[in-house]
Amino acid sequence: MAELSRRKMLMTGGAALGTLGALGISAPAQARAAQPWSTQWDDEADPVSAELLDTGAVPAVNKLLWNWTRNDQPLPAGLPGYLHDFIEKARRLPSWADTAKLERAAQFNKSRGLYLNLLNGVGGGMLSTAIPKEAWSVYYSKGGADMEDRVAKTSLLGFSVGSLNAYRPDGDCVVQAVKTRLVHAAVRHLLKQSPHWRWGVPISQEDILVTWHTLPTYAMRKLREWNVPITAADSQAYLHVWQVTAHLLGVRDEYIPATWAAANTQSDQVLPPNMGPTREGVELTDILLSQLAEQTSPLSVSRPLCNALARYLVGDQVADWDGIRREPIWEPLVAVAWPALVRFREKLIPLPLVPETAWLLDEAVRQYILLFLTKARETKIEIPTTNRPE
Repeated sequence: MAELSRRKMLMTGGAALGTLGALGISAPAQARAAQPWSTQWDDEADPVSAELLDTGAVPAVNKLLWNWTRNDQPLPAGLPGYLHDFIEKARRLPSWADTAKLERAAQFNKSRGLYLNLLNGVGGGMLSTAIPKEAWSVYYSKGGADMEDRVAKTSLLGFSVGSLNAYRPDGDCVVQAVKTRLVHAAVRHLLKQSPHWRWGVPISQEDILVTWHTLPTYAMRKLREWNVPITAADSQAYLHVWQVTAHLLGVRDEYIPATWAAANTQSDQVLPPNMGPTREGVELTDILLSQLAEQTSPLSVSRPLCNALARYLVGDQVADWDGIRREPIWEPLVAVAWPALVRFREKLIPLPLVPETAWLLDEAVRQYILLFLTKARETKIEIPTTNRPE
């Protein structure tokens, strides 16, 4: 019954992610659905991070990589040779990357940034805390002790994917993805040593895909649900930028969905059995929504409104798993107001200068959120050296 409940939630609720289609990726490789991705990790990054941790090299490496920020920037001198070689290989775009699609995706983000920031930030965040293995990984790793810092660093990658220059030479999406890949490998090495961790090796290929589907797959389904007009070319471009990102995060090409039909099928395959309630997820959700409320308004109505918005985005099943309070006043208002806002905004998008103005406003909001999360401090993704302090 629990399995059916999860499947029903994902098929019909706020996180409606499952439709039929073929699993695979045509450009890089053909998918092999029978592969045991739940017991596969990152054969290239894992030994690199393990060596850095075991030799005590991480602090020096973090210092050296602090100012490595651009896609086209040479690596700093002084890195261990094995790390230098790994990054040089890991930073290359896959042979199937399509520059034209990446540029089109940037323009799509330009006109739809408001929706995508909301869906990837709030919606994806609420879905992720309802994934037990992800909630446990976050909670018991170093980032779980300072969620503001953890969310800020996660936002660096999310915002870079949606930036106009994400994969251009002067962008930083490659840098953020490669650093995140090294962090994942370090967490895999460290969490096994935690007395609180009892679930084998974390962040498998399947785990990364589960999280991946709470971002582009979930976002595209919600945009369709809201009747946002999207051309086939824009849809394919948005998928492509996330395909490239998955590759740079270390997901094997044969597991990356080639089409939205494949993504929806794979999402329905991996998400339902990996979702459910945990104490850690409820606690993390409360922290995230408190941060959101603090970002948006100092008024006392802010948290109830954030609760209602979260329920609207992910549906009652996920919201209940996350321990999000019901808001009988705000929930019906959000359910009416948001679709009306979308319809109004979509009427304006075709008008001259509106996409540029919308992007400027969306970018201002993104920068404000990052400023709030980082407390105006320079923040970079760094390899951890410990688990959550006792």
